[in-house]
Amino acid sequence: MSEGDAAGRLVRPFTLTGGRTRPSRADFTLITSVTAVDPPPDGSDRSQPEHQRIVRLCARPVVVAELAAQLDLPVSVVVILLCDLLEAGRITVQAPRPVSRAADPDLLQKVRDGLGRL
Repeated sequence: MSEGDAAGRLVRPFTLTGGRTRPSRADFTLITSVTAVDPPPDGSDRSQPEHQRIVRLCARPVVVAELAAQLDLPVSVVVILLCDLLEAGRITVQAPRPVSRAADPDLLQKVRDGLGRL
């Protein structure tokens, strides 16, 4: 990687977010599912190319971590861009389902019995 490439990788995320370093919402996680709104709301076509790319990638539900990987951008930058799209009504988000902390004794017994048969 040349010195210019390294500098470009540092400056680009800053310019993508308009200098913002924190998202406007704190409810995005790595496994938050994002889906594009179809059809897009009126007046929502003035977004930057990265916003448009995210919307294309979200034609089917995709999680934040996968978006960051596909865009080759830091998760923090992707979350800021997702906040923009959510506020514009271009995407919907689905928080991960909470995992039950209570252990089911019947299920644990079945697992134990199955492992014993191995």
